[in-house]
Amino acid sequence: MNQAVKKDSSDVRRVVSASLIGATIEWYDFFLYGVVAGIVFNKLYFPSSDPLVSTMLAYGTFAVGFLSRPLGGVIFGHFGDKLGRKSMLVMTLMIMGVATVLIGLVPTYEQIGIWAPVLLLILRIAQGIGLGGEWGGAVLMAFEYAPREKRGFYASIPQIGLALGLCLASGVVAGLSSLLSDEQFLSWGWRIAFILSFLLVAVGMYIRLNVMETPEFAKAKASGEEIKLPIKEVITKYPGNVLAGMGARYIDGVFFNIFGVFSIAYLTQTLHLSRTDALLGVMAAALVMIFTIPFFGGLSDRIGRTRIYFWGSLLTGLSAFAGFWFMQHSNGNMLVVWLAIIIPFGVFYAAIYGPEAALFAELFKPGIRYSGISFVYQFSGIFASGITPIIATYLLQKGNGDPWLICAYVAFAGLVSAMSAAWIGRRKRYEHVLATSPAGA
Repeated sequence: MNQAVKKDSSDVRRVVSASLIGATIEWYDFFLYGVVAGIVFNKLYFPSSDPLVSTMLAYGTFAVGFLSRPLGGVIFGHFGDKLGRKSMLVMTLMIMGVATVLIGLVPTYEQIGIWAPVLLLILRIAQGIGLGGEWGGAVLMAFEYAPREKRGFYASIPQIGLALGLCLASGVVAGLSSLLSDEQFLSWGWRIAFILSFLLVAVGMYIRLNVMETPEFAKAKASGEEIKLPIKEVITKYPGNVLAGMGARYIDGVFFNIFGVFSIAYLTQTLHLSRTDALLGVMAAALVMIFTIPFFGGLSDRIGRTRIYFWGSLLTGLSAFAGFWFMQHSNGNMLVVWLAIIIPFGVFYAAIYGPEAALFAELFKPGIRYSGISFVYQFSGIFASGITPIIATYLLQKGNGDPWLICAYVAFAGLVSAMSAAWIGRRKRYEHVLATSPAGA
């Protein structure tokens, strides 16, 4: 018995580690584009006499990655529900890695003209498709292997990949920025960060090829449960769960892209702080998240996922006001700026991102779960994540450089997500009552 328990624990750790490492690589690849979009691509691939126009065009290609993520979620979710989680994760990692390396090799607008942004756009679409299939499979491998009483904790561990990926992306760019002159960084230095993805993918592929399929999926297959079109069943039989999940995801996408992506451009272009200092603030917040994400994931196992998510959404949404106020009134004190990023982003945001994977996974049964959570997470990313830097850039201009319209938008997203989490909680309690009531009562 003890040997069996040890083997099960070892299997869980191996699968969770594989999910975490793969997710880290995928997020590194995806966020690297966002980190450099407002500081490199706007200059080299979207030249314009108006910095606002070039920045919004660069963020436009950033948004395209989110538009293509639902396609990846539907494709890999479908085959992940029918063929298995593991094989899809190997494919998504390969797609993402190749696209990222190729981005680092694309000539500039000055060298090949209009083909430069076109190639960048195509590769960004490929990145989105890869990540669209990655997230659902990675969190499900951990969720479905974990003991039921610890699913919030174990499903939150692949979520750390977001923090590690952002930390790596910000850290590599910050390191290159500090070691190279601006001319060197813009000329060739930024490309190193993308080409490095090749080494990360090689490591990730080796690890992922040595894990087994999840017992819950194997059980569903053995029982003969075969759904022809999982995504159709998700939409037709679980419309309320889909809408509530997308609403809950709203604050996640908005807040991450305000503090993890837009804040870099805001600090460098509006407050005129150095690129390296801005990147270090985001990187520090990501480091803090490595610890806070599993903390809140584990806390959701003990006191309830929807309760953590409800209060986390409200607090996260409101924290934008304090964060931007301190950035704006820092008087160049970088410690104040960093704390204004670290506390809202590194701590409050983790209260929603930690329990999120388990919260969404519990909305759907195993036979359609990959399709269900991928659709909820990736489709909502179009409005919650992809267009957020564009909206923030526009709102900053409308506010004449003051960020308060942006903060109001973030607070609104927090309210929508809190109400969605409350609905999910009521639905769960209702289903529990039905399941435990005597027949005919």
